[in-house]
Amino acid sequence: MYKFQLFRAALLSGFVFWALSVSAQQDTSQVSLAADTLDFYDNPQMPDFTISAEDLDAELESQDISGILQSSRDVFTSTAGFNFGAARFRIRGYNSDHTLISINGVQVNDLETGRTTWWRWGGLNDVTRFMTIRTGLHPSRYNFGGIGGHAEIDARASNFRKGTRASFAAANRTYRQRIMATHATGMMDNGWAFAVSISRRWAQEGFVEGTPNDAYAYFFSAEKKLNERHSIGLVTYGAPSISAAAGLSVQEAYDLAGTNYYNPNWGFQNGEKRNARIRNNFQPMTMATHYYTPNRNTKLQTSVFYSFGRSGFSGLNWWDARDPRPDFYRYLPSFYQEGTTEFNAATEAWQNDVNRRQINWNRLYDANRNNLFTVENANGIEGNTVTGMRSKYIQDEMRDDLTWYGFNSVYTRRLNDRSRITIGGSGHIHTTDNYRMVKDLLGGDFWMDIDQFALRDFNNPDVAQNDLDTPNRLVGVGDRFGFDFSLHTRRFNAFSQYEINFKKLDLYFGADVSNTSFWRDSRLRNGRFPDDSFGESDVQNFTHYGLKAGAEYKITGRHYLTGNVMHQTRPPSPRFSYLSPRMRHEVIPGLTTENIFGGDFSYHIRYPRFKMRATLFYTEINDQVWARSFWHDELRTLVNYSMTGVDHLHMGTEIGIRANVSPTVELNAVYAGGQYLWNSRPTATITRDNAPEILATDRTVYIRNFRVGGMPQTAASAGLRYNSPKYWFAGFNANFFGHIYLDPNPDRRTSEALGNFVTDDPQWSALLNQTRLDNHFTADIFFGKSWRVKRKYFINVNVNITNILDNREFAVGGFEQLRYDRTDIDRFPPRLSYLFGRTFFAMVSFRF
Repeated sequence: MYKFQLFRAALLSGFVFWALSVSAQQDTSQVSLAADTLDFYDNPQMPDFTISAEDLDAELESQDISGILQSSRDVFTSTAGFNFGAARFRIRGYNSDHTLISINGVQVNDLETGRTTWWRWGGLNDVTRFMTIRTGLHPSRYNFGGIGGHAEIDARASNFRKGTRASFAAANRTYRQRIMATHATGMMDNGWAFAVSISRRWAQEGFVEGTPNDAYAYFFSAEKKLNERHSIGLVTYGAPSISAAAGLSVQEAYDLAGTNYYNPNWGFQNGEKRNARIRNNFQPMTMATHYYTPNRNTKLQTSVFYSFGRSGFSGLNWWDARDPRPDFYRYLPSFYQEGTTEFNAATEAWQNDVNRRQINWNRLYDANRNNLFTVENANGIEGNTVTGMRSKYIQDEMRDDLTWYGFNSVYTRRLNDRSRITIGGSGHIHTTDNYRMVKDLLGGDFWMDIDQFALRDFNNPDVAQNDLDTPNRLVGVGDRFGFDFSLHTRRFNAFSQYEINFKKLDLYFGADVSNTSFWRDSRLRNGRFPDDSFGESDVQNFTHYGLKAGAEYKITGRHYLTGNVMHQTRPPSPRFSYLSPRMRHEVIPGLTTENIFGGDFSYHIRYPRFKMRATLFYTEINDQVWARSFWHDELRTLVNYSMTGVDHLHMGTEIGIRANVSPTVELNAVYAGGQYLWNSRPTATITRDNAPEILATDRTVYIRNFRVGGMPQTAASAGLRYNSPKYWFAGFNANFFGHIYLDPNPDRRTSEALGNFVTDDPQWSALLNQTRLDNHFTADIFFGKSWRVKRKYFINVNVNITNILDNREFAVGGFEQLRYDRTDIDRFPPRLSYLFGRTFFAMVSFRF
């Protein structure tokens, strides 16, 4: 009988897999493009749309949601999180701002962007390995959740398993070595419980050349049980890190350098590799929590928290000098006509001269040390004359320094044997100090805080001043310049959820109401915007809400159906709501709340030796804001390009299967097939960054039915794992990735860009066609062994080798450059990033 049920389950799952994959995998990318292009010219035609926790740390560097999901018990989620993370796969195509992450109930998504910043607790794998994860729409007893789901990290000291664990790991990814140690006491007889974890990850150079890395992490949790009803806890954690970034470049540079991992961010200085782009992050958090359990049916958990710290990212800046970036388009052979002397010389230099294809630090220092300059009326002081070496090049650092505090409280009560209610609320006071700071004068004596493009374009020296109240300001190492403002965000919310269970049907209903306000407070009066840059701006205020509901119907004890639906409004992201946040107070015209509507429907099978989930999902994310800045070649200035009315459509299929072929052999198979589309024709506003001039308003961008870029929209994996009775295991996975696109440059998809081109002009297609990357296969292997010594000591060895076939041609992402020449679209080709080649992660751990 059992074998018959297993066969029936397998047959049903196969049918669902086939039916859903056929419906979801019609490639409409070219049809969609044609549809919007034709509709653009009044001829409408719309298309028809018929691992284990030990491995977690290796993927966290990508700052994506995928790696953290390995802790999930869901077949699809855990397998996709482990196998797809390196290819930048995002479950259902959502960004991380649609998944709420909380620690002890406190939401830790960044308030300005909504996204999750994993580096704040990176390296604390022993702390995060047992988190509660639910992807997609589900009931949550921690917060309202998001369309992408939620994850809760339990940091309560008494909930950590008693014991000590130490580990050492070696890898060839973003770091080379890692050490980690964790100790937990459990609840002791005196009513105290403690847990502590520390780690360090480091590398002289990561997989990409010129990328050193040094990162620490610490965690401390203490709890005091006052009596049977009350406990109080204290948690503090942080992860200071300094890491060098790998830069994206164009394919021509990769080919000339002979590697798809060419990194333009570094160069030799005194025989040592020096990277200009350094991340320096440290934003620790401390929280105190009161746990109140008056009876077995009621729980109240209340936390207060405080976080502060820095987030810095350095780069090169220059004045009246050549662009120091080695892969600047004018330095590449393609800037010259092929076959000319200049073309041949540039090609030879790129291939043979490291100082040509990397940053030439010596040249930057020489330029500064030979630039004797006299500044009159320096620092706004009449008659103050300063003579010295004025830096043409400097290394500066963009800073987002944080102050964040608030509270969170969640009350849960079981009303009876069938129902439960959850009520919660939180308040967040969030401020970031945004400024540019001089990190290194590179041999010079000072830097002048003046906008060189404004000085060029306006016949008025006051207009060029970044600090109008201190004209001709000279700055040195550690000084702020250019811009200096705070972005204040306040958010308060309340949510509730009601769950009720019947014999074959479970239901839940949830609601959320929130208020978000934000404003800008600048400490500099900018010369281009003297009346709209200093002091506090107007407060932007938004009230928003969410409603969700779901049901689970049990066909039998092994087969059941689930369905969920959500409608939610969200405030615009404060960081992307201003036309030019560094310069002025003005917000993007038409700023409004986002609207989200979505749902999913799933069929589940659960047998001891066979598990499956098949899901259909559909989500609309409407009224989003999109804002970027880029260099405009025709205007020879930086412009701000913002769009409102940006809609996205996400729909597709998920399949996850886990089957025990025998007591020792396990089969896993997952499939994700989606269509993630731009679903509107947004309205663009274009302004100059250094002047109040509006270059364009109400410009229609024709990108409906283009694919959302930056991830595979189709992914599949099949794997086999052998679990030996002798306490060792081994396995492999084969993975496929397809339908990978780059997000479209919106300005290329406008009637203004097409100008007088006719449809059969090759430049017409070159401007409109969306960049699609090639499909690829990868394969991974893993194995491990554990030993138990004297019944109380445990030793584990785990090894993962990813991309075992060393596929180095797999472009996993990048971007179309916003800078473009409509008559020569190849002048600014896309910048691409590639999947690492063969990499490994090996760890030995000792537990007692």
